[in-house]
Amino acid sequence: MARILYLIKLVVLFLGFNLHKALSWRNQSSMYGTDDRCNPSPHPLGMCQSQAAAFGYPCEEYKVTTEDGYILSLKRIPYGRADSNTSTEARQPILLFHGLMVDGVSWVMSTPQQSLGFILADNGFDVWIANSRGTNSSRNHTSLSTKDPVVISGLINNKFPIELHRNHVDYSFFQAYWDWSFDELASYDLPAVAQFAYDKTGKKLHYVGHSLGTLMILAAFSEHKLLDVLRSAVLLCPIAYLSRMKSKLTLLAARIFLAETVYWLGFHEFNPVGPVAHTVLSQICDNPEINCYDLFSAVAGPDCCLNTSTFCAFLEHAPQSTSVKNLVHLSQLIRNGGVSRYDYGNTRDNMKHYNQPRPPVYNLSSIPNHVPIFLTHGGEDFLGDVPDTRHLLRTLVRKHDSDNIEVLYVPDYAHADFVMAYNAPQLIYGPMVEFFERH
Repeated sequence: MARILYLIKLVVLFLGFNLHKALSWRNQSSMYGTDDRCNPSPHPLGMCQSQAAAFGYPCEEYKVTTEDGYILSLKRIPYGRADSNTSTEARQPILLFHGLMVDGVSWVMSTPQQSLGFILADNGFDVWIANSRGTNSSRNHTSLSTKDPVVISGLINNKFPIELHRNHVDYSFFQAYWDWSFDELASYDLPAVAQFAYDKTGKKLHYVGHSLGTLMILAAFSEHKLLDVLRSAVLLCPIAYLSRMKSKLTLLAARIFLAETVYWLGFHEFNPVGPVAHTVLSQICDNPEINCYDLFSAVAGPDCCLNTSTFCAFLEHAPQSTSVKNLVHLSQLIRNGGVSRYDYGNTRDNMKHYNQPRPPVYNLSSIPNHVPIFLTHGGEDFLGDVPDTRHLLRTLVRKHDSDNIEVLYVPDYAHADFVMAYNAPQLIYGPMVEFFERH
């Protein structure tokens, strides 16, 4: 059995699809009318050194341990460049939580005039920047390692390969460090960093989430958690209901159970620029409806307003790893149309984890109607698409106090524009600061 698994992994490692080329599609693009080039490569320095200190901002680094033992990096920009003599006690704290396959550097990736983290600091806020488990700066644990060996319980139906169906998946094998999905991010990572910042400042925090960071706060609020430490929430292109998303690549991957296949093969870390990702994409890029040359747009939508320097900075810090289980969970949401906890694929394991045969639903309509919410979404977003976002809005607005919910729609924005667009300070961040000042 071990020999068969080893041979399968060798095949996976050497199949020839180069994701770096796909991610660097703008290197060959003339859409900006420039000859700028950038080569994707990891940045040798962390956020505080590479971004904050480079622009003259103070930056503090903390380590926060979750209840399940993950050690997270939490950054803090306590004040702006012109306010070094201003006491942080007078500043309102804000917690920023990033999306999928990136980390907290996404909030300070551009210049002080364009990056939300710097803009908030310069507008008098105490800025806290989270980094979830598995990202480059949050890969430690009190007892586990990212290099833990894979444990395989046995062949399914005693043969390879197998036509995969969720009821065929044996979920008893896993790599311990990577055994999590966004359930754990909402239940452990988010509460840990929010409580830490609250204890440090003594004040309830505003919250800003992008993409997966919005799903985490929606899940927590739906269970009436964190209401004692957070005072408002900003949802940048939220993802919750996903069944009608416009990304054909993502939809196809979910419908053919691609993440489950990777999980079944014994891979539990998904590195977007690693050999497993190369193979995953090679399975779907032959589809004529999917343009893998323009992979960034195929997944997130055709952004309108990114400049080359910002995108090059993005490639220095992203994409980063997530767990395959997290991708399986998101695929379940796409196929099922609702928002629920991770489905273990059989009644026995669901009963073990939840004491019921099906995973519990996150009831988003139960989010307290007094919580101030600012939601902004884009017409070209392939992940947080308009029909699914309207479904979310109907769920939230049905009982929400009208004075406590604001919606901003930007027709030409795609998923990445909300954190990297050159005109986001005028279109998004200005109204956001005004929202914070009202609440």
